[in-house]
Amino acid sequence: MPRLSIFKPEKGNDYKFFDRNIKEMFTVGGTDLHFHKYLGPYDQGSTNKDGDASPTLPQYSGDSLNERTIQDLLFLENRDRKYASDIYIVRGIYNVQDADFNLSQFGMFLQNDTLFLTVHLNDIVERIGRKPMSGDVIEFPHMKDDFSLDESIPIALKRYYVVEDVNRAAEGFSQTWWPHLLRLKMKSLVDSQEYRDIVGDATTEGSLANYMSTFNREKTINDQIVAQAEADAPKSGFNYKQYYVAPIDERGNIRTDNVNTADQRVSTDKTVNAVIDTPASSHYGFYLDGDGVAPNGHPAGFGISFPNSNIDKGDYFLRTDFLPNRLFRYDGNRWVKIEDSV
Repeated sequence: MPRLSIFKPEKGNDYKFFDRNIKEMFTVGGTDLHFHKYLGPYDQGSTNKDGDASPTLPQYSGDSLNERTIQDLLFLENRDRKYASDIYIVRGIYNVQDADFNLSQFGMFLQNDTLFLTVHLNDIVERIGRKPMSGDVIEFPHMKDDFSLDESIPIALKRYYVVEDVNRAAEGFSQTWWPHLLRLKMKSLVDSQEYRDIVGDATTEGSLANYMSTFNREKTINDQIVAQAEADAPKSGFNYKQYYVAPIDERGNIRTDNVNTADQRVSTDKTVNAVIDTPASSHYGFYLDGDGVAPNGHPAGFGISFPNSNIDKGDYFLRTDFLPNRLFRYDGNRWVKIEDSV
């Protein structure tokens, strides 16, 4: 007489009996879910949205385009995802939990936004044609928000989740040691490029993303902040023209005509520690600090070529044929660049 064994290497009548009863549990106690099947990235053609095809951005076409295709081999992501136009109805069970915001850190983080869904293995494979995988999107019809605060929205706001990981559920193994259930780890869907096939473009009037996404409100807030910043600081860089700039030598000392002898003390045309030269630069060195104006209010000529006569050492000249306009100073031998009018 052979020994008794519940486990059998083949999926026999015992396995089918358990599988039918477990499936019935989902039929009776599960909820309907709308399954959006991921098909792979869109055919990018000879040139894709990120430029010409390259080793890290290959050109896929035909049979090479499937759910296992990786669009970007450098960042390991599929940005232009294609989803099936048909929506599959499957059954699933999950534990309902509260989604709370965590305010204990800088910013605002959503806690408990990860959802674990249990589905029947054979049933979902029969319905969608394959096992669920990362990238599939599931809509929860019973979680629609029929009472939006914005009365102008004509539809109920839907709730979508994206599958991140798929494993066999620990509670899904029967007495025959064969698995019957899958456990799907999911996150809330956000409006991004990957899911344009499902929610559409937030900038398109009447699209699902236009009603559900925070893109338009965030863009309005950002535009108002930029407008306020431009009003508070209409120019780039730094404004230091109200400060006096003293000329310095190569050692960093101020160039002055000092009184050193008794004969100089009685002279009326000698000023004690008088500045004798114009500044060769602003000396501040700030980013984007040039405006083409000579320091300390000194006069400056302008034109498309340097003058050839009536030039003194320390004179300034603005070349208007440069873009941006460039301010020069004559040091006695040559014209030296001071700054660009940026």
